[in-house]
Amino acid sequence: MNKISVISLTVVASLAWAAPSFSADDAAVKALAQKNNCLACHDVDKKLVGPAFKEIAAKYKGDKAAEAKLIENVKKGSVGVWGQIPMPANPNVKDEEAKTLVQWVLAM
Repeated sequence: MNKISVISLTVVASLAWAAPSFSADDAAVKALAQKNNCLACHDVDKKLVGPAFKEIAAKYKGDKAAEAKLIENVKKGSVGVWGQIPMPANPNVKDEEAKTLVQWVLAM
């Protein structure tokens, strides 16, 4: 193995280690988001009614309390975090589904 191959493998390994991990299948979680009407107001890359999922991930990056806070926002709704348009409560979203959705968003 030459020097460039070793360097390339080292870079790839370090990037993979540093990248956020998410174990659930992306398509399955996106289907879960669709089922729970998340995609009616949110998109992965662009603002719709609410912020893009990637904006949410960026805002809460490094916040240890973010997962619990966002799960509560999904279940109970919120207003004022991203402006005055309220996010409605979603009490019918199961706790485990809310956790999966929030982890998916934060991993972006």
